[in-house]
Amino acid sequence: MRVYVETVIRAPLEEVWQATQDPSRHQRWDLRFGRIRRLPGGGRFRYSTLGVSGVGVSTGDRHAADGTCTSALRFGSAHPLSPIRAGSGYWRYLPTPGGVRFLTSYGYRPHLLPTGLMWWATAWSFDRLRLWLETGASPRRSLLQALAEVVIRTAATALAARLLGPWPALAALALALALPPLPGTPAARRCLRRPAPPRWERPCPRSSSARSAPTSPASTPCSGAASASGSTAARRASAGA
Repeated sequence: MRVYVETVIRAPLEEVWQATQDPSRHQRWDLRFGRIRRLPGGGRFRYSTLGVSGVGVSTGDRHAADGTCTSALRFGSAHPLSPIRAGSGYWRYLPTPGGVRFLTSYGYRPHLLPTGLMWWATAWSFDRLRLWLETGASPRRSLLQALAEVVIRTAATALAARLLGPWPALAALALALALPPLPGTPAARRCLRRPAPPRWERPCPRSSSARSAPTSPASTPCSGAASASGSTAARRASAGA
């Protein structure tokens, strides 16, 4: 299975790098890891969550001349309760005028964990990191705020069921699920599931007639096909005359 998550963090690149590469800081915001510690030799580290541990190894970091950074790794666990057997992927950091595009793509062999839950945990953690670096709200504080929101929404649904009956309770539940979290609460929905296509790769709009086709073959990537279509229509009209 493959997971892709992307967000934009309005913070200096060095701060994003340190918060994600230092194990003592990484374990504070990443919901998937309760503890991370380095092992001697070769960029190896051990991670654990709820008593389930595994081992990872950094396979290399690259810093390009344009400021882009990439960190690649492999990880795996033989523990019978581990949600992941093995996997590999990378983190990428791309400086932009609006902040740092921080993204990950990794493939893994799942075990005892639904695929969607792994994406949600990764995306929720990315937004938790974003809030930490942008607002200064500690990861612990944002977790408590998220739990408080869940409790309040659950209590409102239960109260509606008790006082108003099942149908209003269903409406309250739907509203609780549809309403976005508060701005200071981490939310997976704020992250991208797949890369946004570059502007030059977006498809050209279809023309409804030959007259709407560009007059210059080099004006758009689709102009060559439109011109060919217009020429074919002209030849058919001449033959009919």
